[in-house]
Amino acid sequence: MDKQKVLADQLDKKGKAKFSSYQVLVIILLALTQFTVVLDFMVMSPLGDMLMKSMELTTSQFGFAVSAYAFSAGISGLLTAGFADRFDRKKLLLFFYIGFIAGTFFCGLANTYPMLMAARIITGLFGGVIGSISMAIVADLFLLEQRGRAMGFMQMGFGASQVLGIPISLYIANHWGWQSPFLMIVGLAAIIWLAVIFKMLPITKHLEVKSEKSAVKHLWHTIRLREYRIGFLSTALMSLGGFMMMPWGSAFAVNNLGVSYAQLPVLFMVGGVAALIIMPLVGKLSDKMDKFKIFTIAAIWMMITVVIYTNLPPVHFAIVIFMNIVMMIGIMSRMVPAMALTSALPQMQDRGAFMSINSSLQQIAGGIAAAVGGMIVVQETKTSPLQHYDTLGYVIVGIIIVNILMVYRVSKIIKDRQHLSKL
Repeated sequence: MDKQKVLADQLDKKGKAKFSSYQVLVIILLALTQFTVVLDFMVMSPLGDMLMKSMELTTSQFGFAVSAYAFSAGISGLLTAGFADRFDRKKLLLFFYIGFIAGTFFCGLANTYPMLMAARIITGLFGGVIGSISMAIVADLFLLEQRGRAMGFMQMGFGASQVLGIPISLYIANHWGWQSPFLMIVGLAAIIWLAVIFKMLPITKHLEVKSEKSAVKHLWHTIRLREYRIGFLSTALMSLGGFMMMPWGSAFAVNNLGVSYAQLPVLFMVGGVAALIIMPLVGKLSDKMDKFKIFTIAAIWMMITVVIYTNLPPVHFAIVIFMNIVMMIGIMSRMVPAMALTSALPQMQDRGAFMSINSSLQQIAGGIAAAVGGMIVVQETKTSPLQHYDTLGYVIVGIIIVNILMVYRVSKIIKDRQHLSKL
């Protein structure tokens, strides 16, 4: 039996595409890798206030520490994009994941700002490519009708990192220092790396599609296609909005809204629970309804909640929790349908390169957003409120409006292709 025959018997009696047992296993493994990679990046935000006070960093310095990961991840993705479709995707995943583990380990050893910057760069060089490899694996092993659900479940790693990872990270950081969460991630990621070795089958179907292009030509071929560039831009714009707010989440909550360090784990956990519930539901919904309509509704929802949240004065903790939940609904509900649409753009032989470039531009855009956010937001002293955080909210609204227009163009390309295929 063909080891890669994972799409067999995928239609149930109602004609709905169902998952095979192997596909379920792949989703679990990818979700676990996403959990550790996302946690490594996401934990910088809740640790932000603690880290800035510990190392006496300015908002700009912390912004650049966040950007260091994003920029290195983006550069790494561009450099590897031309080779992404020339190797077994499982081997690529294992290679970059072990590099990510090493970089995270160095983060756990950092005790100066230069060491922290170097560690984040190393982590980004490897960790930033893992998401694109995972997306290519999903595109290879799942039908378009399944990808909304597959990506919804896979991206549950984002919610799980907040429900489990961030509260635990904050707890041990309060006891053993801000470096300790990174060492915890290393131990967990090492176990997952071994599980991928023994449980995931080789993913080589794309290698059967022969390409005579060199790595550089393959990269250029992927970039020069207009339809692909539209997908790249839509993803980059989606990243710009999120990264501009995220690094300052804990600092804004503590210094502006009056949230205590003891309440921070609860705040992030509740937001994570909301994400865990929302993402599978939106994934199923996006397989049944028009993906662009779902994205647009979620984007408008996000614009409204972001403006309200960034203008909040000190309020009761229950209101802060409520606003985080409704904001998370908008953020998560636009990610799933947008990613499902974008994954349908590349041809099979281009998927690895496309996903690598897409992830790279997403990371670079995020790095720019974090750096710009660090220059917009100002904190006069370690304990004073953040200034101009509301300005970020208005900038994000403008970015989301443009993003809606770009995702519409992606949706139209996919629909036109489907229409032509039926003729």
